[in-house]
Amino acid sequence: AGVGHIDHAFYRHHGHRPDQAKPGIVFFHGGAFNIGAPSNFYAQAQYLARRGLVAISVEYRIRSRHQTTQREAIMDAMSAMRWIRRHTTELGLDPRRIAVAGGSAGGFLAAAVTTLTGLDEPGEDTTTSTRPNALILFNSMIDRGPGSRAFAKVEAAMGDRWKTISPLHNLYPDFPPTIHFLGTSDKNISVESARKMKAEIERIGGRCDLHLYPGQEHGFFNYGRGDNTHYRLTLIETDKFLTSLGYLSGPPTL
Repeated sequence: AGVGHIDHAFYRHHGHRPDQAKPGIVFFHGGAFNIGAPSNFYAQAQYLARRGLVAISVEYRIRSRHQTTQREAIMDAMSAMRWIRRHTTELGLDPRRIAVAGGSAGGFLAAAVTTLTGLDEPGEDTTTSTRPNALILFNSMIDRGPGSRAFAKVEAAMGDRWKTISPLHNLYPDFPPTIHFLGTSDKNISVESARKMKAEIERIGGRCDLHLYPGQEHGFFNYGRGDNTHYRLTLIETDKFLTSLGYLSGPPTL
């Protein structure tokens, strides 16, 4: 797609033309930076495209296929967002209404392109912003500070530079509206950390909707999990969230 090792899957509503600027959504899949594929979010992308968005699911480098680290995944996410923003005209995207979404590790990447800086591909033109206009998180870790599950590893690797890799510690005024979906039995992401994120975003005057699902574990929202009840529930709430922002209109059609 013009950025070397990154590939994208695009979904558009039937009849959409590039000269009709539509809101968009960009998905980053999960998989602990080791496994996973853009297809993890194809079901959500296809539904939202039918509802009128331009939906994009991004492939980035992962350890099992490319022998890379989390650092390369972050660089790819930054590059992908810049490529999309530079090509809004060709893609028929409204640059003022681009949401980013991700699950698990992909949720961290979604939060990273929203908050972090200085983690770009060497030599990349960074004049184009990576920041989205809305943030949608599915069981996502964005706190890598003291007391977090990841802090020991982050501090060992980065010392006092740990803040550069913790989205929660890089919030800013006019933070984009955010929604977070989390199961209360998730062993990777604590309810406490999600509530802390909500409180911090609201403290700076932003919006953060938190939806907790009793007894649900990590990845509960994925298409194909059980009878798809929580895939549907979280997608309906995503639809309502985007409708509240003016990205969609009318009731969910799922």
